[in-house]
Amino acid sequence: MNRIGRCWVAAFGLALMTAACGSGDTTGEGEEAAPIKRAPTPASEFTATEIEATLDALVAEINEGAIEPMQMAILLKALDGFFTPITTGANRAMSELGVTGNVVGPSGTGADQQERAEAQNEQIGQAVTDGAEGIGVSPFGDSIAAGIDAAVAEGVPVVTLDTDAKGSKRSIYVGTISEAAGVTAGNTLLKLLPPGPGTVVIHGNLEPSWVDGLNRMQGARGVLEGADYTVVVRQTTWGPNGEVDDVEAMRALIETAEPPVVGLLGLHAISYRCAMAAEAAGQPKLPVVAFDYDPKTVEYMRQGLIRATHTQRQYYAGYLVPYILYGIKTVGLEATKKALAPQMFDEDRLDVGLDIVPSGKVDEYNLFLDSLGAAQ
Repeated sequence: MNRIGRCWVAAFGLALMTAACGSGDTTGEGEEAAPIKRAPTPASEFTATEIEATLDALVAEINEGAIEPMQMAILLKALDGFFTPITTGANRAMSELGVTGNVVGPSGTGADQQERAEAQNEQIGQAVTDGAEGIGVSPFGDSIAAGIDAAVAEGVPVVTLDTDAKGSKRSIYVGTISEAAGVTAGNTLLKLLPPGPGTVVIHGNLEPSWVDGLNRMQGARGVLEGADYTVVVRQTTWGPNGEVDDVEAMRALIETAEPPVVGLLGLHAISYRCAMAAEAAGQPKLPVVAFDYDPKTVEYMRQGLIRATHTQRQYYAGYLVPYILYGIKTVGLEATKKALAPQMFDEDRLDVGLDIVPSGKVDEYNLFLDSLGAAQ
């Protein structure tokens, strides 16, 4: 972190401590509890002003009601990497609210997704037993619906984040809406393309079993095909040989596609492979747009080989969930949804949106993440 970033964090931390000390406290017997007060978020061109305004509206609604103590649990699939900003945001919000609670990772690694889901169901049940009055969870798939539904049956509302459990009785999902994210990414690349005709390569998902990946790809493809470009999707290859296979396949497309390839769009954390393919094909100037903020993506952005990337605002997802759970407890679900309406994608999904980071703004974006203490 650079010196300016440390100063921002210090200032933010001081404001946070001040707010947390006041949240939920009483000044004496018979006196009302102090209203909830959010710590100010450092100003930046990347500050999600629309989310900030929505949160302020929710806090105003909460402060109209009774400020009450609360116990909650935030259960995440991990506490590091992609989930580091989520952890930071959730802890900060709970401190501001003055609630009792913890952010915890998985109780076990498990050999497969089903085993991890079963362990997460047990975590949910234990949180209820321990007195949680609200639970936030990033699900290991739809299999945790049983644990969510059991908690709701006990009167404990559940909010999902990052990934959803759509068939469950969770109150709200908070995170990236895949179809909307695909549309945003498609429009970012569209602005960089030469006039058609031309072929665009999407490095994304075609497998129906991964619904979010498929929805993201379809959103992007719809934008580009709607602008009369030919779209070819290269199925993202995971695993030890995935990088070699992906780069070679996309290189071949760049060299042989008709009409010629005019741009590439990656929709997952390994999007930097698009830039590798363009280099391998001897066309490093092809417009490449990426997704997420992998260190390799950042490296290619600094070299000008990736024009922009899209990050998922994990910090805001983590920060929103405790406020939503507290809102549900104090003013009710419908009043909470009404306050959140500007950010609601539909009846029960809140879209945190994306940060679009141009290649020339890497340092500024890093400074913003540092100011939040949310660098991955």
